[in-house]
Amino acid sequence: MAQPGTVQQGTAASCSAARLRTAQSNTAQHKLSRPGPGQASRAQLTREGQYGVSAPPRYSLYARTRLGYLFYQRQVKKARERYPHGHSVPQPYCFPGVKILPIPVLSNNYSYLVIDTGSSQAAVIDPSDPLAVQAAIEQEGVILEAIFCTHKHWDHSGGNEVLCQQHSSCRVYGSALDAIPRLTNPLADRETVTVGRLTFEALATPGHTVGHMVYVLDGGPFGSPPCLFSGDLLFLAGCGRPFEGSPETMLASLDVAVGLGEDTLLWPGHEYALECLTFASLLELDNPALEQKLQWVVQQRQEKRSTCPSTLGEEQTYNPFLRTHQPELQEALGLWQAGGEDPDAFRARVLKEVRRRKDLYQAT
Repeated sequence: MAQPGTVQQGTAASCSAARLRTAQSNTAQHKLSRPGPGQASRAQLTREGQYGVSAPPRYSLYARTRLGYLFYQRQVKKARERYPHGHSVPQPYCFPGVKILPIPVLSNNYSYLVIDTGSSQAAVIDPSDPLAVQAAIEQEGVILEAIFCTHKHWDHSGGNEVLCQQHSSCRVYGSALDAIPRLTNPLADRETVTVGRLTFEALATPGHTVGHMVYVLDGGPFGSPPCLFSGDLLFLAGCGRPFEGSPETMLASLDVAVGLGEDTLLWPGHEYALECLTFASLLELDNPALEQKLQWVVQQRQEKRSTCPSTLGEEQTYNPFLRTHQPELQEALGLWQAGGEDPDAFRARVLKEVRRRKDLYQAT
């Protein structure tokens, strides 16, 4: 087991590790640098990852210029005014020895405070708004030991600087392939980090960004399922846009997530459930699991309640981005596997079409 504050190679299984490594090498050439605090295109911030327009010039403005940081600051200010108590009612998840507190930030983001209740040591995933995160830290009376960033985008990393100033011993973890603010401890695929009795494994999941990572909390010591903090890789019934990767890269990353097991709890980076399920219902008109989940989500959102977590087992019954192998979805899209076509190449083609239709759906 890794010692507190140290990193070691992890052991979680993945059904597509070799394919993902190939996808990573193909994607690495697209790595974006960002000079200082600044990136964002005003025209982009619609939905997924807050960077909803896929036009490369706009994304480049977001990813390479100071406009992004200025837009992020503006979004934080507006969200604090519009949602003084957050966009959703947080619902803490508790197991013996661990507490997971979703923190609703900006207009639809989630940060997560994960607490070892025995030692009061804590980690935060993707601290968008440092004031909201600090308020949760103070309310829970915990010591912030670590920040885990899934990727560089400001709505997931914008609070790093302020929180590090307030918590001098706090370490910032993430991929060296992304320009994560205040990164102190770069992680490689399958490395583990301990915070108190909490053990997190980092998994490289490129596509949304070249350095995107997800973090898996080992629930074994607490008698709980594994917990996947998925950033902008995977949402309830949706997934992030592949800004810095191909459909093949994104498919390999999604397969890494699915390989964690059906009981794994999914804690996504955004509250997109209602929109994503509504879109999914247009693709599969006769899916009882989808219909049932949509009805539940409608009720939750009417009461401004969070829809997370779901499970990866659930997601595979209604999330079209995880159903690329299902004949009913393929037929609904009018796609058929060509003779001699590699199964994964065909699934990537299905994923690309689902993504295209989702982007058109958002634009209407």
